[in-house]
Amino acid sequence: MLKTTHFIFASITIFLGVIMFSMANAGSAEENKTKGAAFLAENVKKEGVTATASGLQYEVLTKGKGAMPSATDSVTVHYEGKTLDGNIFDSSYQRDTPATFPLNRVIAGWTEGVQLMQEGSKYRFYIPSDLAYGANGAGSDIGPNETLIFDVELISIQ
Repeated sequence: MLKTTHFIFASITIFLGVIMFSMANAGSAEENKTKGAAFLAENVKKEGVTATASGLQYEVLTKGKGAMPSATDSVTVHYEGKTLDGNIFDSSYQRDTPATFPLNRVIAGWTEGVQLMQEGSKYRFYIPSDLAYGANGAGSDIGPNETLIFDVELISIQ
């Protein structure tokens, strides 16, 4: 009987925790979406910022002269990703090691954006949440519906 009572109590506690977490993140999801849309609406007005039909925005920081990848290529890049508040959540620069991955196995904003680059280029991508991690977010650093900023340097195409 005591084990059953503990099990029921633990189940209710977990259930309430999930409900409370969902309710807390529901507000932040909507807030993130609103903040992201406002940021992108202002950002696209800046000189040098281009928007694609999908809503991806980018700046060319350094123009390369090499080949351009296709979605089925693997690429080697240096990159740094951050949220709108400047929180760096991932950086190959900080690890001092470029990353290599298939371009069709990353978020849609990366797949689209990196295909615009030539080897040797460095771009800054402003990625709306629907081209990033969407309503789910990713881990503890990227909340639901967050717009992300990535600096990406295309080193090579495999």
